[in-house]
Amino acid sequence: MEAAQLDNNNKKSHSQQQMQPDAGGSGGDAAVPSQGKAAGLNRYALACALLASTNSTLLGYDIGVMSGAVLFIKENLKISSVQVEILVGVLNICSLFGSLASGKTSDYIGRRKTIVLAATTFLIGAVLMGFAPSYPFLLAGRVVAGIGVGYSLMIAPVYTAELSPAMNRGFLTSLPEVFIVIGILVGYIVNYALSGLPSNINWRIMLGLAAVPSLVIGFGVMAMPESPRWLVMQGKPDEAKRVLIRISNSPQEAELRLQEITDSASREFQFLHSGISSNTWRGQGVWKELLFKPSKPVRRMLVAAVGINFFMQASGNDAVIYYTPEVFRAAGIHNKRQLFGVNVIMGLSKAAFVMVSAFYLDRFGRRPLLLLGSTGMALSLFILGLGSKILQHSDSKPLWAVTMCIVAVCGFVSFFSIGLGPITWVYSSEIFPLRLRAQGSGLAISVNRLVSGVVSMTFLTVSMKISFGGMFFVLGGIMVVGTVFFYVVMPETKGKSLEEIQFLFQGKEGGDVERKEVRRVDLELT
Repeated sequence: MEAAQLDNNNKKSHSQQQMQPDAGGSGGDAAVPSQGKAAGLNRYALACALLASTNSTLLGYDIGVMSGAVLFIKENLKISSVQVEILVGVLNICSLFGSLASGKTSDYIGRRKTIVLAATTFLIGAVLMGFAPSYPFLLAGRVVAGIGVGYSLMIAPVYTAELSPAMNRGFLTSLPEVFIVIGILVGYIVNYALSGLPSNINWRIMLGLAAVPSLVIGFGVMAMPESPRWLVMQGKPDEAKRVLIRISNSPQEAELRLQEITDSASREFQFLHSGISSNTWRGQGVWKELLFKPSKPVRRMLVAAVGINFFMQASGNDAVIYYTPEVFRAAGIHNKRQLFGVNVIMGLSKAAFVMVSAFYLDRFGRRPLLLLGSTGMALSLFILGLGSKILQHSDSKPLWAVTMCIVAVCGFVSFFSIGLGPITWVYSSEIFPLRLRAQGSGLAISVNRLVSGVVSMTFLTVSMKISFGGMFFVLGGIMVVGTVFFYVVMPETKGKSLEEIQFLFQGKEGGDVERKEVRRVDLELT
């Protein structure tokens, strides 16, 4: 796409609009129109974000329901602990391939169709799991569902970020984590409700019910528009403008957002190979730029995105949720309904605190909540490790030690929901420039899924060697390192448009020059 072509498409309409730039000069999404409706959360943008984020329920439900279903699967199919680890972890490992493929797919066919593909793939996997007659068949269903999960984890936050105004993007882009938590809580409740059925039936119903959210997404996506930023990159500014008018609070705001997106797209295509235009670009050349010839700013983006995704799963979050019943069984709680009751309490804690984070993310910023959450996670893991050690060396299993472990687990998942849980998806979807966003986010999330799979598939084995207490101490140490990493590497992106965030990674001199250029464009439009 050439700058001249974009200017011709938009110059006339911009000359007729009067805009007032925001005080910070961030431009675009953050600008405040001088006329029209007061700035606020656009209802249509919120509805689209909610529908897209429903995709994330797929992973949440699997995490929650599998933590209980695996007890009945082990009993019914007579499988070993190693087979349990493989069964649990294979979904995360296979979601790695879905995440890697999702970026290129969404650049080629669009964000909206990729959402449909993710839901359809998981639907097939859920049906296979629900009707699985044997362990290999069940494993095959987990593989297919994992690919769908990988697609959904990338596309939901990227699509939402590309639709969201800057001042509400933290809230809207954290919605995927909200739906993951809702899915986990629903999975816990289903476990509790169906635990009284025969063990050859209940786990099949538990896993088969995962098809329900996939069907909801399939119908809901028909009401969703395509990402305006993807449309601009495909040389379709008129279609992008129609979408922006619906997701903005005034025509003036839509015009200004379109101008910033098209200006950014013009700069983006200067990085592409000659002979590639907006009509022929389908994401080619991105992997080469990301992995083999990254510029210094792109390297910084990769370190930040990959790092936060690594620590999200190296914290042991997924593994702790998957294996909490095993941990408390070792603590002396053997009744399955009691074990699932502890899970429900943990799920309620996650749900409560992820909502707190979502509503305050745009007020307090990413960094403060991220650092608070990771510090709290480290402290909770050390307390959980201490409680587990006390129970390990006590024959009587004192109630106060069991209570301490329950409180520590709830604290761990709550602090995760305040910080790493929602903010990982926010950062992953917003720090890359437009041409790199989908595939860069997909690469970072593939690391997330790889680490989750490795931790989930080794958690029980390592814990048997060093005890659950020892494992929690190790995870606590990892979170201390993660907190230092976040403090040093992660910038504050609150209130900045997607087009402006990339300047944060260009260093002081380059960032100042680019910010002045963005502000100059805004002033020219007034």
